[in-house]
Amino acid sequence: MKFRRSERLIDMTNYLLEHPSQLVPLTFFADRYGSAKSSISEDLGIIKETFEQRGIGTLQTVPGAAGGVKYYVNVSDDEAKPFVAELCEMIATPDRLLPGGYLYMTDILGDPAIVQKAGRIIASAYAHEKIDVVMTVATKGIPLAYAVASQLNVPVVIVRRDSKVTEGSTVSINYVSGSAKRIQTMLLSKRSLAEGSKVLIVDDFMKAGGTVMGMISLLEEFNAHVAGIAVLIEDEKIQERLVDEYISLVQLSDVDVKEKKINVREGNYFVKKNEKV
Repeated sequence: MKFRRSERLIDMTNYLLEHPSQLVPLTFFADRYGSAKSSISEDLGIIKETFEQRGIGTLQTVPGAAGGVKYYVNVSDDEAKPFVAELCEMIATPDRLLPGGYLYMTDILGDPAIVQKAGRIIASAYAHEKIDVVMTVATKGIPLAYAVASQLNVPVVIVRRDSKVTEGSTVSINYVSGSAKRIQTMLLSKRSLAEGSKVLIVDDFMKAGGTVMGMISLLEEFNAHVAGIAVLIEDEKIQERLVDEYISLVQLSDVDVKEKKINVREGNYFVKKNEKV
């Protein structure tokens, strides 16, 4: 079947978006559309220019016989800032307050459009780094972890607090909860993580960072390495933070239960991302 150029451009764009961070040989596209490599190169040039102009991502050309092209997600600050501002506004609504000063977040973490956009933004900060797997702890951080992983084209590993027969043999550790100062247990299936893996830890909320430190300790048992830490929301009013290097989209600065006020602001994402550049 012979493809028109417009059809090639649409199909190539869709394929690249569905296979981020994956090297695609030019011969793959040439055989797919029955076109010359020179035509494919011109098409990729158009896609690359459009991606960069619209802030969709970047295309990296890998030269040589075994080369090809890779798509990396990239969300510009101009696109990310309005989303983070809108997210702050949503979180700041007084009816989110629950007894004990907790925040109701299920609607946000259950909204595919919000989670996918947050996932793209976080993945954008790590797109050009070597990430083998995204790790999170059950249960609320799972949707966000999958959204990030889909943009990096890597699997998700879920740390649990109780054993599941379907997980097989596990490695478990005890850790100290940073906020409650309680001894808790987390575990991970031995089959879920290869030795030496570079892991991006993703979570929905971080207070002192005890849970994140627990995951870091668990990674040591697998001889795996922390490639980064990213959270949707961090609690800013913590005197002793157990984690130093991380990115956050939103900072929770104060919760006044009596006045029913939730004060939030932009997280450190934009500062940390620009430091990487």
